[in-house]
Amino acid sequence: MTSTNSETPNLPDSAAFAVEAGSLLRDRHCEDVLLLDVTGLSQVCDYVLVATGTSDRQMKSVASELTSLGRDSDFSPFRKNTDTGGTWIVVDFISVVVHLFEPQRRAYYDLEDLWSDAKRVELPAGTTTT
Repeated sequence: MTSTNSETPNLPDSAAFAVEAGSLLRDRHCEDVLLLDVTGLSQVCDYVLVATGTSDRQMKSVASELTSLGRDSDFSPFRKNTDTGGTWIVVDFISVVVHLFEPQRRAYYDLEDLWSDAKRVELPAGTTTT
C-alpha cells in the first residue's frame, strides 16, 4: 500500500493513517488528542491514539467517522468496543488503536503514563479531514 495523503507523503501507511485519524479527532472537537508511536514498545500495534470526548454521543459519532475513514483509507477496523457506560470506546485498526474516553475514565486508565516511553507525534495544524 502506498499513502495517497498529500499532507504526509513520506510517512509509512500506518503513520499517515494515524495522523489523519488524530486530525479527525481534533477537528471533531475531541480534547487532549495524543498520538503515540509505540513501534518497538508494543507487540500489538504501532500507534496509539488517545482523545477525550465531550459526551457519549460525540464519542459514538467520532468512532463512526473513524470507522468510515479507516475503510476509505484501506484500514478497515478489526473491531470496535464500547464499555457498558459509554465512557470508553476502542477502535482497533490493528497497527493503529484509537481510545476515546470521557475525562474521568481517561484519568483512571492513564494511558499516557502506561506509554510514557513512547514518542509523541505532533499532529499538523489546521483541518485535514472533511
